[in-house]
Amino acid sequence: MDPSEHKKMDHSEHKKMTQHGEGGKHQDHHAMMELDFRKRFFVSLIITGPILILSPTIQQWFNFTIPHFPGYDYVLFGLATVIAFYGGWPFFKGGYESIKRGVLGMMVLVSIAVSTGYLFSVATTFILVDTVDFYWEISTLVVFLLFGHWMEMRMTRKATGALQELVKLIPPTANLFKDGEIIEVPTAQVKIGDTLLIRPGDKVPIDGIVVEGKSSLDESMITGESKPVLREEGDEVIGGTINGLGAIKIRIEKTGEETALAQIIKLMEEVQGSKPPVQKLADRAAHYLTIVAITVGLGSFIYWNYIASAGLVFAITTAVTVTVIACPHALGLAIPTVTAISTTLAAKNGILVKNADALEVGENIDTILFDKTGTLTTGAFSVTDVVAVGLSEDEVLYYVASLESLSEHPIGQALNSHAKDKGMSLSEPSGFKAIAGHGVKGEVEGKTVTAGTLRLMNTEKLDISHEMIEKGNHLYDEAKTLSYVALDNKVVGIVAFADVLKPNSIQAIMELHKLGKEIIMITGDNERTAAAIAKQAGVDGYLAEVLPQDKADQVRKLQDSGKRVAMVGDGINDGPALLQADVGIAIGAGTDVAIESADIVLMKSEPEDVLKLIRLSKATMRKMKQNLMWATGYNAIAIPVAAGVLLPWGITLRPEMGALIMSASSIIVVVNALLLRNEKLDAHQ
Repeated sequence: MDPSEHKKMDHSEHKKMTQHGEGGKHQDHHAMMELDFRKRFFVSLIITGPILILSPTIQQWFNFTIPHFPGYDYVLFGLATVIAFYGGWPFFKGGYESIKRGVLGMMVLVSIAVSTGYLFSVATTFILVDTVDFYWEISTLVVFLLFGHWMEMRMTRKATGALQELVKLIPPTANLFKDGEIIEVPTAQVKIGDTLLIRPGDKVPIDGIVVEGKSSLDESMITGESKPVLREEGDEVIGGTINGLGAIKIRIEKTGEETALAQIIKLMEEVQGSKPPVQKLADRAAHYLTIVAITVGLGSFIYWNYIASAGLVFAITTAVTVTVIACPHALGLAIPTVTAISTTLAAKNGILVKNADALEVGENIDTILFDKTGTLTTGAFSVTDVVAVGLSEDEVLYYVASLESLSEHPIGQALNSHAKDKGMSLSEPSGFKAIAGHGVKGEVEGKTVTAGTLRLMNTEKLDISHEMIEKGNHLYDEAKTLSYVALDNKVVGIVAFADVLKPNSIQAIMELHKLGKEIIMITGDNERTAAAIAKQAGVDGYLAEVLPQDKADQVRKLQDSGKRVAMVGDGINDGPALLQADVGIAIGAGTDVAIESADIVLMKSEPEDVLKLIRLSKATMRKMKQNLMWATGYNAIAIPVAAGVLLPWGITLRPEMGALIMSASSIIVVVNALLLRNEKLDAHQ
């Protein structure tokens, strides 16, 4: 069964299994297929050893002789029979499936070569005399091809843990209000209309509406928005998000497949099922080679037996030689050998290749879609500006960082980190009070310190100058999050925060532009923030305020316009888009779901590694094409000669010589693939 057939089967089974909560069984199915190829390979490899030693052709080549013993031919026949039927079974089965689909692919070609070589060898053992046998040839052919498909199955075994990782976001239990009490119940038992308590730091079990309280929730794993979002009475909350410092009560209005998380899972299933498998170059070559082998083989038999009257044995020998030579070992090794070496090279360069198809299309992509948060940017708040009036910038930073020194809020953590970088020693605040969604207040060294939004400053009726408001508006226009700082009754400074670009993002984008790639940024952030980051990064365009369920649609629109798209992301919301893209690339520091959904993982979380991936893809495809050209190109000479077209001039190709040339082609293919290890992915090309 060819890899594309595996994928078609896997996607349909995957959908059924996830509907019944059997994702683990789906994963086991992949492992079983890989194990089956591996087991058949080793069994066939062990049996091939004695076949080679007992083969008269091999003895003649290497000038040694094994004395014939009673049952010699039967032992050789028996061992080869095991290889042909046990080792060759996956190819016979796959060939049958290919013919049913109207495709004469590699499996059909292998089936014809193995069966004709085996049957001819059986005839030479029991019927014909003084005729070469192909036992050793079909045995090594099966072993090489089993190894190639084992390697290929390791690469095409798509990780399906993404859906399981999504399910892990939902806590197993929920705090339910019932008869005036709070009881812990399994989340699966929660019904529409139930009221749940979400304590500080808890995960929201299921989608609902806030009916009491307010708190800032971390929704980044769902929406990609790095800034915590204030949720108060009447607002919706999403299952799987993390509550902040406040306690809230929510009323459940959606369950099962209606929840946001379930919708993302459904999208991932649909995209995974609809993503077309990349057709292998080797399969296309094998399709035409099969037609040539059958046509020339039959033609040579008819000509030599009925027209040239060369005799039945000669005609059969010629036809079988053509068929066996047309199915070179090299064709089975050409792609998997390069794939195995390229993935090893990738790993050494911090690139984990999970789907070998990504290496085939990577060189052809023209558009790279970068998710903003955590991919181009750090994914965490950083202090970008400190504005002071009446005090020094360090004094403003000292007071507000001291006030926030005990806070677990992202802004508080950013302040503490910035103060630590500057070597400041902070004071412990007293009377600390968090004002959900607006800011904080407390005492530092006897002074009342208030930090938060402009709205909070106005609510507290604090004195703020026109100059300070103008500076704040300027920072706001740069899409920065602002924290106004007041001492006692007067606003004395502003601290600006932003999710800043990673140090090498701009350089990586410049280099990708040099390679002719269009770069687009996609984000769930608002238009103002997206525009500011896009301008800094130097991208060709951006898509702002894109909801999780719309990211895959945006990728699909680009593909429908004729573009080949690579998607780079790190969040749960990126999962469907990563699957939809021609190449899905996950940043290694991202969520498990993004990593499981991707074709390729950049383990160092650096955008510049996309450059390495493109260089690796070009080198890999170059080697694949070279190998395929050699693996199939020599047939243009070998097949006609084997068919006897040069016999009138006294030139013919003995079956054993044809087989020897075919084995040599396998060695050339492997050596050529090994040269890939010398590729320098950091070098400018």
